Amino acid sequence: MLNKAFKQARKAVEKLYDCTCTIAGGKEKVKDPKTKETKIMPKIKYKNISCKVSKQSLSKNTQTDTVNQVVYELKLFIAPEADIKQGDTIEITNQFGDKETYEAGEGFKYNTHQEVILSKDGKA
Repeated sequence: MLNKAFKQARKAVEKLYDCTCTIAGGKEKVKDPKTKETKIMPKIKYKNISCKVSKQSLSKNTQTDTVNQVVYELKLFIAPEADIKQGDTIEITNQFGDKETYEAGEGFKYNTHQEVILSKDGKA
């Protein structure tokens, strides 16, 4: 009975997902078919997984004479089976087709989803 309730709750949570993401973590050797050169590239763990992103905190601007640094955190909602490690790179594509890249923080898994803090450091 409880398992059925979790499945229904998970279905409801996943209806809110309006983005997709590609998750990379670790490195792998890739041989370029044209040049035959072997390169070390980020290893793609998951591609085009449905997800939801929510802003965790508002932007904090650190203005200096030369740079206006923007720092904020987002929270990623994704399936609990996804193996996301702290430091993984996550590229989010929103419902408008815009892409942004973030770094994963420590996640927390629930029966219906997992939540992962995403960090974005940028300059405005």
